[in-house]
Amino acid sequence: MVNELNALESKIGQVVSLCRALQTENNLLRQQLVAADAEKQGLAERTETACRQIEQLIQQLPEAKTTV
Repeated sequence: MVNELNALESKIGQVVSLCRALQTENNLLRQQLVAADAEKQGLAERTETACRQIEQLIQQLPEAKTTV
């Protein structure tokens, strides 16, 4: 009976350790996700700015003259 309780105590300790490790990993992943979302937002804004600038440059190009 004592051996079974010791084994159970050991298993519970392993589960607790695993839960703590998973919580730590989860927190790290959440931080990485926040950083990735911020980077994504910044890249989207830069892309939008670049698209607007390209559209402005296209409008400034002279129209092609067709000769028939």
